[in-house]
Amino acid sequence: MRALRADEYAPVYILCGEEPYYVDRVQAYIAEHALDEMAREFDQQILYGRDLQGADIAPVIGAARGFAMMGGRKVIIVREAQNIKKWEALSAYLDNLMPQTVLVLCYNGKPDKRQGVWKKAAEHPQVVWLQSDKLRDYEVERWISAYIQDFSRQHPGVSIDPRVAPLLADHLGTDLSAIVGALQKLIDGRPEGVNTIDAALVERNIGISKEYNIMELQAALIRGDVARANRITQYFAGSKDHPMIREMAPLFTFFSNLLMYHYLPDKSQGNVAKELGINPYFVKDYVAAAKRFPAGKTFLIVGYLRDTDARLKGINNPSAKDADLWKELIYKIMH
Repeated sequence: MRALRADEYAPVYILCGEEPYYVDRVQAYIAEHALDEMAREFDQQILYGRDLQGADIAPVIGAARGFAMMGGRKVIIVREAQNIKKWEALSAYLDNLMPQTVLVLCYNGKPDKRQGVWKKAAEHPQVVWLQSDKLRDYEVERWISAYIQDFSRQHPGVSIDPRVAPLLADHLGTDLSAIVGALQKLIDGRPEGVNTIDAALVERNIGISKEYNIMELQAALIRGDVARANRITQYFAGSKDHPMIREMAPLFTFFSNLLMYHYLPDKSQGNVAKELGINPYFVKDYVAAAKRFPAGKTFLIVGYLRDTDARLKGINNPSAKDADLWKELIYKIMH
C-alpha cells in the first residue's frame, strides 16, 4: 500500500489467500487510484474468472498486451480468478511483460506454487504476490490493537482500553471485514470529546455486556469470586451469543500462559509480556493469578479445560448441558 500511494505500480499483482480483507483493499485501491476518472472509462477492465470463455486466461492476456487508449497505464483486474483453469497464456506473458499494463489477479484461496505457472509467478521479480491468510484466534486481539494504533496516527488521540481488545476478539471472531466494520462503528459512535474506546462504548454500540463477558469471568476467577463467576457463566449458558466452546478458548489461553509464567526465571513486566506475547498491561493479572493458582493447580486447570472441551464435543458426555458443564468447571477451578 505504501508503494501504491507513492504511485509505484508493478506489472502483475497476484492477490490470494483465504482472508479476503487485504485482497479487497489492495484491488479496490488500484481500481480507484491507478487511473484518473477519464482514463478509467477507456483503459480499465474489471473481469470475473467465472465469465471467461473456456475458463481460459488467454483473453485477459490478449487485452493486457494491448496499448492504453489514453497513452498511459492500462489496468485489468480479474476477480474470482480461482475459477480459471487454463493458465498457459499467463506463463508466456510472464516472459514478456507489458510495462504500461497493471494486471491484478484476485484469487480466493491458495494457488499451488508447485505448479509451473505459480512457481514462476512467485519467483518473478516484477510480480507482487500477496497471500492473505486467515487470522488465528490468538492473533485477533493484537490485530485489533494495531488497527487502532494505525488509525490514531491519522487521528491523534484515539485509543482503545487494553481490556476491550480481548473482549472484542472473543466476540467478533477472525473475519477481518467484520472486525473492521465493528471498529469503525465504535470509532464513529464516540460521543463528542470521547477518544478512548472503552467497555461502555462497546456495550452501547456492539451489544457486548460490560458486566457479563469473558474478561469479567477471568477477573472473577483471579479474585476468587465464585458467586460472580457463576452468575457470568449462567448468563453465558442462557445466551446463544456465548457458546461455551468459544468462551472457553480465552480461558485455556490464559491458564496455559499462567503455567508458562510460573516457570519463567525472569518475571519482570517486559520479559513476561515478551515471553507470553501479551500486552504489558495484563502482566498484573498473571501476577495476581499466580498467587491464587500455584503451578500444580494451574496444571490441573489446563487439564479440566481440555476435558470439558472434549465433553462439549460429545466425548464421555451423553447429556450434560452447557450450564451443568460451566458449574462443574468453575467448581473445579476454584476448589
